[in-house]
Amino acid sequence: MNSQKRHLTWSLKLLQFLYQREEEQIPLRNFTPTSDLDQMSVDLQLEDGLLLSQSRQRIVCLNSLKTSVQVTAIDLSAAVLLNTCIIHYRHQEFSHWLGLLAQEYRCQAVPVPSQGHKGRSYPQIIAPIILCASLSNVNVSVQLGDTPPFALGFNSISADYQHLRPQSVHQRAVLAVDHLCWRVGNDSHIQRAPHPPNMHVWGEALILDSFNLQGSYNQPLGMSSAQSDTLFLDCTIRGLQVESSDTCTECLARVLPLFCPQPGGAELAKQPPSASSEPWGLLWKVDLKVEDVNLFTLSALVGALELRLDTLTVLGSAESCTVSVQGMVLALVKSITEKMQPCCKAPAIPNPVANLSMLSVTYHSSIRSLEVQCIEGLAVLWSPPDHMHLYHHTLATLQCHEALRSALGRRTSPSLPPESPASHPATPTETPLQPDGTPPKRLLSLSLELSSAKLTAFVSEANYISLAAERTSMSWHGGALHGYCPELAAGFDGHSIFSFKEVEVKLLPELEEVVLHRCAFPTLRTLRNRGWAFSFASVTIEFPYQYDFSRTLDAAVGVQKWLKGLHRRGRPASAALPPDLLLKVTHFSWVFLDDVFEVKLRDNYELMKDESKESAKRLQLLDAKVAALRKQHGELLPARKIEELYASLEKKNIEIYIQRSRRLYANTPMRRALLTWTLAHLELVAMADESFHGTEHVLEQMRDIDGVSPFPPEGLEMVTQWCRMMKGRVGSFFVRIRDYPRYLFEIRNWQLSGRLIGAEQCGQACSRRRQLLKLGLPWGDATVERNMPPLKFYHDFHSEISQFTIVWGPCWDPAWTLISQCVDLLTKPSEDPSAPLPWWDKSRLLLHGDWHMDIEQANLHQLATEDPYNTTENMHWEWSHLSFHWKPGQFVFKGNLDINVRTASKYDDCCFLHLPDLCMTLDLQWLCHGNPHDHHGVVLRSPEFLPEVPVGQQYDSYRAFRSENLNLSIRMDLTRPSEEHSQPRILLYSSTLRWMQNFWATWTSVTRPICRGKLFNNMKPSKKKLGQHYKQLSYTALFPRLQVHYWASFAQQRGIQVECCQGHIFTRGTQRLIPQAGTVMRRLISEWSITQMVSDLSQVTVHLMASTSDENADHRLDTLVKKTHLLSLSSLTYQRHSNRTAEEELPLRDGDDGFHTHQLHLVDLRASWTTTNRDIAFGLYDGYKKAAVLKRNLSTEALKGLKIDTQLQAKKLKRGPLSAHSIPARVTVPITSGRPERASSGGAYMLQKLIEETDKFVVFTEEESGASEQLCGIAACQTDDIYNRNCLIELVNCQMVLRGAETEGCVIVSAAKAQLLQCQHHPAWYGDTLKQKTSWTCLLDGMQYFATTESGPTEREHGQLWLEVKNIEEHRQRSLDSVQELMESGQAVGGMVSTTTDWNQPSEARQTQQVQRIISRCSCRMYYISYSHDIDPELATQIKPPETPANQEKEDLLKKQEGAVDTFTLIHHDLEISTNPAQYAMILDIVNNLLLHVEPKRKEHSEKKQRVRFQLEISSNPEEQRSSILHLQEAVRQHVAQIRQLEKQMYSNVKSLQDDSKNESLLDLNHRLQQQLSQEKADLQLESEELNILIRCFKDFQLQRANKMELRKQPEDVSVARRTEFYFAQARWRLTEEDGQLGIAELELQRFLYSKVNKSDDTAEHLLELGWVTMNNLLPNAVYKVVLRPQSSCQSGRQLALRIFSKVRPPVGGISIKEHFEVNVVPLTIQLTHQFFHRMMGFFFPGRNVEEEEVGDEEDKSKLVTTGIPVVKPRQLIVADDSLGPGKGVAQGLNRTSGVRRSFRKAPEHPVDDIDKMKERAAMNNSFIYIKIPQVPLCVSYKGEKNSVDWGDLNLVLPCLEYHNNTWTWLDFAMAVKRDSRKALVAQVIKEKLRLKPAAGAEARGKLESKSDGTIQQQEEDEKARLLIGLSVGDKNPSKKSIFGRRK
Repeated sequence: MNSQKRHLTWSLKLLQFLYQREEEQIPLRNFTPTSDLDQMSVDLQLEDGLLLSQSRQRIVCLNSLKTSVQVTAIDLSAAVLLNTCIIHYRHQEFSHWLGLLAQEYRCQAVPVPSQGHKGRSYPQIIAPIILCASLSNVNVSVQLGDTPPFALGFNSISADYQHLRPQSVHQRAVLAVDHLCWRVGNDSHIQRAPHPPNMHVWGEALILDSFNLQGSYNQPLGMSSAQSDTLFLDCTIRGLQVESSDTCTECLARVLPLFCPQPGGAELAKQPPSASSEPWGLLWKVDLKVEDVNLFTLSALVGALELRLDTLTVLGSAESCTVSVQGMVLALVKSITEKMQPCCKAPAIPNPVANLSMLSVTYHSSIRSLEVQCIEGLAVLWSPPDHMHLYHHTLATLQCHEALRSALGRRTSPSLPPESPASHPATPTETPLQPDGTPPKRLLSLSLELSSAKLTAFVSEANYISLAAERTSMSWHGGALHGYCPELAAGFDGHSIFSFKEVEVKLLPELEEVVLHRCAFPTLRTLRNRGWAFSFASVTIEFPYQYDFSRTLDAAVGVQKWLKGLHRRGRPASAALPPDLLLKVTHFSWVFLDDVFEVKLRDNYELMKDESKESAKRLQLLDAKVAALRKQHGELLPARKIEELYASLEKKNIEIYIQRSRRLYANTPMRRALLTWTLAHLELVAMADESFHGTEHVLEQMRDIDGVSPFPPEGLEMVTQWCRMMKGRVGSFFVRIRDYPRYLFEIRNWQLSGRLIGAEQCGQACSRRRQLLKLGLPWGDATVERNMPPLKFYHDFHSEISQFTIVWGPCWDPAWTLISQCVDLLTKPSEDPSAPLPWWDKSRLLLHGDWHMDIEQANLHQLATEDPYNTTENMHWEWSHLSFHWKPGQFVFKGNLDINVRTASKYDDCCFLHLPDLCMTLDLQWLCHGNPHDHHGVVLRSPEFLPEVPVGQQYDSYRAFRSENLNLSIRMDLTRPSEEHSQPRILLYSSTLRWMQNFWATWTSVTRPICRGKLFNNMKPSKKKLGQHYKQLSYTALFPRLQVHYWASFAQQRGIQVECCQGHIFTRGTQRLIPQAGTVMRRLISEWSITQMVSDLSQVTVHLMASTSDENADHRLDTLVKKTHLLSLSSLTYQRHSNRTAEEELPLRDGDDGFHTHQLHLVDLRASWTTTNRDIAFGLYDGYKKAAVLKRNLSTEALKGLKIDTQLQAKKLKRGPLSAHSIPARVTVPITSGRPERASSGGAYMLQKLIEETDKFVVFTEEESGASEQLCGIAACQTDDIYNRNCLIELVNCQMVLRGAETEGCVIVSAAKAQLLQCQHHPAWYGDTLKQKTSWTCLLDGMQYFATTESGPTEREHGQLWLEVKNIEEHRQRSLDSVQELMESGQAVGGMVSTTTDWNQPSEARQTQQVQRIISRCSCRMYYISYSHDIDPELATQIKPPETPANQEKEDLLKKQEGAVDTFTLIHHDLEISTNPAQYAMILDIVNNLLLHVEPKRKEHSEKKQRVRFQLEISSNPEEQRSSILHLQEAVRQHVAQIRQLEKQMYSNVKSLQDDSKNESLLDLNHRLQQQLSQEKADLQLESEELNILIRCFKDFQLQRANKMELRKQPEDVSVARRTEFYFAQARWRLTEEDGQLGIAELELQRFLYSKVNKSDDTAEHLLELGWVTMNNLLPNAVYKVVLRPQSSCQSGRQLALRIFSKVRPPVGGISIKEHFEVNVVPLTIQLTHQFFHRMMGFFFPGRNVEEEEVGDEEDKSKLVTTGIPVVKPRQLIVADDSLGPGKGVAQGLNRTSGVRRSFRKAPEHPVDDIDKMKERAAMNNSFIYIKIPQVPLCVSYKGEKNSVDWGDLNLVLPCLEYHNNTWTWLDFAMAVKRDSRKALVAQVIKEKLRLKPAAGAEARGKLESKSDGTIQQQEEDEKARLLIGLSVGDKNPSKKSIFGRRK
């Protein structure tokens, strides 16, 4: 062919055509319905054909082609056979020829358009047709100009077709294709050898190894046939490889439009009806099997994607269709380095992305159901780089699809618009278009079953998340989704963290259960909503020990953000209402796993402890066997054999231990949990509503819930915001630490409802951190912006709980530290470089809103031991009907509170605090730089956006919000109106207080660091405790009434009851954290100080209670309790303020003296002190003292500090006195030369002074303004160096009732006003020591003493007598209007006043009784000054040391020694006293039995102590006693431990008896335990007392040795240690008759002073001074009105009537040393009558006959008076046969009831040893170094009875006596005084008798002359001498005669 110089060359080797027709044969009948066909045959054969182009390039190369058509009488058959045909199509050459053919075709077709249309309708062929074709080795290559070349070839294709029509149209076809290949690419037209098997060559778009298709189609004939058309297809494909690439897309886009014709519009309109009508009658069945399928997606950038299907089977029919896949794998080929890719089986493909073993998909057309089943496992391995590869390949595939659609769309653009709406949306448009009313089509239902699935997602290179599911099923039907999985697990980094059992998921258009919950919230506007329902039978979360979960979680969230940004970019947010959520969990468990090493360590410890007990038992058995063998064999048993037995036993013990250690976890699994949190029957509903959906509505709800937080004025931009109405229920809520027996949290039946909002603020540009995601090449690293502001929650909840229990103790703190470390690993710390917030600030930042809780029973158990497994020792806070409200910064508790002490002993269940209807409010004031509620203002910053901060400071984003400190205010209000009548009460036992001390010590102990340091890779700074965050703590208590009981024992033997009415208590304390010195980092020391305390109580009453019965064995309380009144008061007000600063002190000193740190104001105090109260109080104090002594003696500090340093330096550095400018407050001591203790040689000076004034007979002192101003106590208290007025106690109208033991009456002491002031002075240097001075000042104004005149026996039965307020308060002008006041005698002494029994009763109902005023209104002052070395460090640093003067040797030693002396001073000014004999006896009874009472056991204790002292004295080495003390300490500790063990056994036994009360064995055991406990207590008491005596004596002995050593080394350092002073200015005592009105005598004392000075060397100085004394006779018609007075009438302050001075040294060997003893008395005038004497004796000794002469035994002549000093009666003079008279000493009256009688020669009760003899001798002797008694002149006048002789102005002189260096008993001293005085007085009496003889009268002279023996005169003179000497000297024993009496 030639055309325009173009030509083609066609050459054939063979061309053969044969045609043969046989007309004679039978033709083929009914070839068409109208004609037959004769038999014929047609053959065409071509060989070696070649078509060349003009350039001689091959276009077609044909080997052979054979075709034949044969018509027989039966059928028509045709066959085509083609072998080796190669076609090369080059579009640039063929385009010219194709254009010519198309032009000629158009020319031929234009003239006959109608024929062409008719030719398209082919005749219907009825005859059978058989077609057969075979093509082999065919290859076609196409080169188009604008697309890459491609080639299509196959090895062979064979096709058979049969068209049969016996009774119906039956068509059969068979198609077989062998190795079909389609190659694309530049080299695709080049012929290649077949690729190797199981390999894919890149560029081969389609590979088909084999394709076999068999099909048949049967169409019944006849229009009335009921049968449908049938179609059967059977296809088998092997080795299918499909590759999708850009090259393939270009080729297809170029080629496909060539083969797709353009149908007309009319044909398109006709096709849909025909297509839609025929398939309804077609029955079909398809069987397809595809093996070895490999699908590839090729990309030039990211490699290839491979999808491998081992087997694909399709079984389809008209009813159902099933697709089965076996071995499906999705893999990535990230880089193509080879030309070929192996195509192996699915299990052999390395690193698959997805792997599915078997998949089955079934579709049922009748019910429109699709079922997907994964019979075997599905595995997916995902990572962000793999996702990018998949994403890129998916995009490439979609681009190819769009390219093909666009290519086809360009060709068919005119016809696509009418076709598109008719084809694609056919299904949705058919549903509403049902005009005949037929039902619409069913929705598609989907079901999915997955046997097992595992998804592994790598969120980073090292972290991955895995999800595994078993037997999962899911269905979708009618818009409802239902899923079920029996087991679902999620793992992180290979650790199985989450585990779910029986998972059920539902998505329903409407949840009926949620609709019912919506009805409970009337505010919801949406009535119905779709919802998700999740149900779990079990949810288990387990975190391995020290696993960093936050790292993986943060990476996962970053990947999720990256995926969201990758796939949802530009997608608008949905405005639809989110679905509701319903969550049900039957069992939930959250577990932190413990360290395996810690678990094994404890298990091994328990094993070793048990094994030690078992080995001890085996050792005991062996010892018994060895003992039996020794008894049997005796000495014949060799020792070697015994050693071998013990060695084998030890070896066996080791083997048993090893075996038990190996089988430790064989039966019981190892404990794994560190913390276990379990929930049971959890049900949670979250409901969405239109009213709070959307940003604006959510913000409105936030403002409603969190109203206290200020919102920014510019508004809030949220990233996440949602609001749900919540409702939940939990059956049980448990939290347990390790395997501890108690739950940390235990909550039962918890119901919750309310709103919950979650909001995350959109951060600014600086508040977004960037997270890098490594995607690999070619993408590099992706950057994900993360929002830094946290997700905050806003809640408004209301809860109802039936039981809420919390258990906590310091023993759990180590485990809790590990738990907090595990919690820190759950969340990643913020990228903000600021220091992390503590948990309290973090909760304020994240949680906002209110929370109400109504709890039926709430419990808090505070563990009190260091053993975490202990369940018996705890403090139990029990709330009933508790209403709890948590508001921002406030916690409110309302309910009934009981605080119990659980001790597992008889004190168990002690409810020591009962507070009904309590409202407790805890207000939290967070001290911040900004608004503590402004959490919106917190702006977190990324590290790259930090602002500049000053050097040395750290940036803090939370600076304004972070709390610096916390002020906590606790308010307990009990004044709410309540229906119950119970009152607040407190019940305390002594054991409870001791238990609380241990409890406080346990809770305040310092915890050790747990798992911190480099070894544990934990270098984080330690977290601050909340206890150190408090700055100020205030407490307020309000109660209408309160009752407090304190019992010393469980048996309620002795106790105290305090009752008060309305009260208010407020206290405020501040905390200061003090850093510790040194370079080592240590914890800060917490120091609390009370800055203010205010207490106001009204109607306070205190009773002492006692029971006479002992403690019962069954621990029952005795109900018969005797209650006695101790004190009561109308109101009590206490205030405490903090110390003022120095600036505030200056104006305070100027005139404001009202400020005191402690102020106590008591109004109407009424106190009672009786013998019953005394016994109970002493018993309580004794129990407390014994417990304190036991605690002190058992402490490790008991024996510390007892070693004496013998190498102590002999001298110390001394500093001189301070100058006036160095110390502003300098202590000065007034110096008076007349006082012996005021000079360094006081005794010698006084002696010299007395010698000089011997002739004056008067003792003088310096001329002073007053004796009271000389007192050291007043001088020390009046200094102006006070810096803190510490304490002020004020009493208004106070009174005390005193009752004796032997008298029925009572004495009432009252004071209108009393003040007790304590001041702290500035520290000052005293010598070389800096000391702190503290002074106490007591002022009593308006003191009065009242006493009953006649005591009645029924007085005590009618209640206590009290004075009325008008008789106590300060003197006022009385109106005297009432008869009662007219009857009373005013304010004078002796007046009668009325009393009452109860102030609270009306005056008509009160019982009144008259009492007499025995001491009128007076005042009293007391001063006490103490010095201490405990000085405030802040004050000590401000005091400069004193300057040393140049003339240090001339320093006044007196100032240095006595500058800092503890001093007590008591001052009474004027006393007016009036008593009758009964009142005097009552006062003596009270003084002896109440005030001076000594416990009976005190003497026994003193004797024991003295015995131990002597043992130490005679011991050669006292240090040996230390070991005995240590052994005794251990014995006492064992007793204490045994008592605690017995109490625990008795507790458990009593618990068992509660269940079985009639068990005899338990009752016997309880009785035995009680006896054993009593015995142990008795033994403990004895040994504790012995230990106390031994320790105290040992310490005293050691200190005494130290003092003696220092005394020998430094004799000049002796100083005054303590001074005591008593002063009375004036006292008048009126002695009256029984009626209390008629007077007997009046005694007046002036300027009475007693002082005692204790020195540092244990010496003491006693001084008694009396300025004036007179006694007046008040009897009617008395001869002498003045009985006793000094002879001098001058009463100036210089004169002293009596002075006694004594200086005592410390005893040596038990013998008292009297260094100086001196008595000075002024001359006295005595005027006495016999009547007055008898009245006085009757007053002091009622009922005693003074005329009788008592001659006592010599054994009863030495007695002890109340002072404890033995006074021995001196022997009588031998010269006198009779005593001068039956006189009695006054002191015996003071001691007649309670004096201790003792004889030194009394037979001892126990055997006497050397120590007892030594003690007795030491107690009897005194060493008198110097004694002086100056002479005393006396002037005596006496008026006797009618027949007696009267004396007038009889002058006698007691001589001056002096003694030196005598060791005497008191008896010897008295005998010496008597002996020396007798000599002088006898001579004076005789002289005066002779001198007075002429003045006696004639009658007397007659009598003298008539009597030869002179007996009468001698008796009279003896009587006068007896009266004289007895009254002037004062015999102190009534049972002894005077010093002139005869010795019997």
